Amino acid sequence: MKVSIIGGAGRVGSDAAYALQFGGVVTEIVINDMNEEGARGEALDLRHGSAFTCPQKIIAGGYDAVAGSDCVVITAGLRRKPDESRLELINRNVKLFTEILKSVKNTDLPEGAVILVVSNPVDILTHMAVRDSGLPQDRVFGLGTVLDTCRFRSLLADRFGVAATDVNALILGEHGDSMVPIWSSATVNGMSIASLPGFSQQTADEIFQATKTSGAEVIRQKGGAGRAVGVAIREVVEAIALDSHKMLPVSSCQRGAMGINDVCLSLPTLVGRDGVHQVIEPQVSDGEREALLHSASALKEVWDKVAAATAH
Repeated sequence: MKVSIIGGAGRVGSDAAYALQFGGVVTEIVINDMNEEGARGEALDLRHGSAFTCPQKIIAGGYDAVAGSDCVVITAGLRRKPDESRLELINRNVKLFTEILKSVKNTDLPEGAVILVVSNPVDILTHMAVRDSGLPQDRVFGLGTVLDTCRFRSLLADRFGVAATDVNALILGEHGDSMVPIWSSATVNGMSIASLPGFSQQTADEIFQATKTSGAEVIRQKGGAGRAVGVAIREVVEAIALDSHKMLPVSSCQRGAMGINDVCLSLPTLVGRDGVHQVIEPQVSDGEREALLHSASALKEVWDKVAAATAH
């Protein structure tokens, strides 16, 4: 599978390419970036390691090189400031994202191509891509809360001293301030997470708060997140490449699950070669359901403003 990364010379894009190289599933990676020399440098650096990783074709190029891509990953965007919400990014990123979508739309992509949006605020920009990309709705979706879920599981594992790969817990809703932890179904290797020694509501609240502020903390300490985002992107891209129908909390345009319509947010979703194969309505507590509906409402309010401002 050929994958192109728009913004591939940036921190997130380059880390995604590196993770995909080690995954060894995709056959070709294209690094596309406004910083053309930086893109060439990233591609060269990755190729230098191919003898010890995987012999994919890795090149840099413009949108002519993106042509023929089975999956286009959009990571380009202005970086979030430590005290700035993802939604506050919208005014700064919409213009850039609009130009990227125009370029992608004018690129010769094969039938069945998929767009994965990573740029923030991801739920809003995913909705823009659904509206403007020209691709079928199910073939356009965002990274959503895949990263938040990964962070959540990792922080739970750290706190309770268990293997992170044994933790199964979800963050759903917005990738942002109204994200929702789904404690009611959280388990460690099949056992309710509430059974772990030391688990309490206070501890749960602390871990969720750390998850919610993880992005800002990484920005504060090192200037921007990249490694975990790259791993999260690889998880989604490989589900597409392998047509695995893996259940992931990607952001897609909702069509009725939990009574949510016409807004992009994250619910458990089967992801495969055709993009969004199916959204699964989760069984949640009354409080979690209310929080998810609030998240949808908050995003819908922002989207309505953006849609009006960017109407063609």
